[in-house]
Amino acid sequence: MFDAFRYDGKRALVVGGATGMGAAAAELVQDAGAEVVVMDFAEVTLPGAKAIHVNLAEQASIDAAVADLGGPVHAVFSCAGVADGTPGIERINFIGHRYLIDRLLEADLLPRGATIGMISSAAGLPWQVNLPQLQAYLDITDFDEAARWCVDNGRADYMWSKQSINAYVAREAFGLLKRGIRINAILPGPTDTPLARANADMWLGFGADYREETGIEASSPLEQAYPLVFLCSDAAAGITGLTMITDAGYYAAGVTGSFPPAQPVIDFLSTFAYPSEEES
Repeated sequence: MFDAFRYDGKRALVVGGATGMGAAAAELVQDAGAEVVVMDFAEVTLPGAKAIHVNLAEQASIDAAVADLGGPVHAVFSCAGVADGTPGIERINFIGHRYLIDRLLEADLLPRGATIGMISSAAGLPWQVNLPQLQAYLDITDFDEAARWCVDNGRADYMWSKQSINAYVAREAFGLLKRGIRINAILPGPTDTPLARANADMWLGFGADYREETGIEASSPLEQAYPLVFLCSDAAAGITGLTMITDAGYYAAGVTGSFPPAQPVIDFLSTFAYPSEEES
């Protein structure tokens, strides 16, 4: 029965699989028996994986990458992401991923039984508070128009991109399931990746008091890859539309008050509302 956790006979596409959590997911799913294709802007070094260069900020680059895929895939891991201050963050963190998934669907490269797993963030927790705005944004399916909307409305930032992933996963789950495809996401807490180290004060400093009191370290990329790869395995066949919080319990401790210092942070992350378009 444990074979349901494996990927034998499957082809997995890891977008953003050169470093960090994406690289850990690529290595893990390969070890679980999958044929692995890695798309990334950075150099791909995983032995045995097919490497395809892609720039998620450019529609033409995504089109070329999909054309180079060379056949269907049974699991897509959308792992690429950048920090605030990066030009094109709204495209790299969400719009490009959505466009790539749409191209795979249009080309019939995701057969029945296929799965999609995305990496969001605890920064995306307020998505339900902002759902009306997110719904309107997700209705904008044109690549360039969606990017312009973000810039014009002050939404070209990390938090909005992660809220967009959460709303997208929840919204698309029903329609995709009718095609036999599942979609889920993980919401990691602080994780020791190259991106986090480049923004260490904010990203790795977050929750440091919680980790000190519980005697744990920031998550490793592999510790985040485990639940992501599980969600895209047959073992998770009954799970779709889920945004799974993978933050070592910080959110739960804040909600319940078992770790009081987390309460103000979780209250903010649970209630933060962007201004309406009229207020922007």
